[in-house]
Amino acid sequence: MYLEIVSPEATLFSGEVTSVTLPGIDGDFQLLNNHAPIVSVLKAGMVKIGGSVEISEDVKDKFTIDANKNTVLDINSGTIEMKDNKVIVLAD
Repeated sequence: MYLEIVSPEATLFSGEVTSVTLPGIDGDFQLLNNHAPIVSVLKAGMVKIGGSVEISEDVKDKFTIDANKNTVLDINSGTIEMKDNKVIVLAD
């Protein structure tokens, strides 16, 4: 599936991923390929990106790697939409 993470300052990530785990207001949830369409509000927490991803050098300092080799981005809040195997995260 295709993931795009956008902040007010810049596009932080765009590319193919195997999964994304997000901090929903009612708890963390994970999206995989062919997930049903969804729109949700996000709270402060970690966006965990599964798969082999390439982060551009200009935003690399915003991301970390966790013990499970997921690429992680901390956010304060945001919204997410998934439709037709494309996930768009508007992160703050």
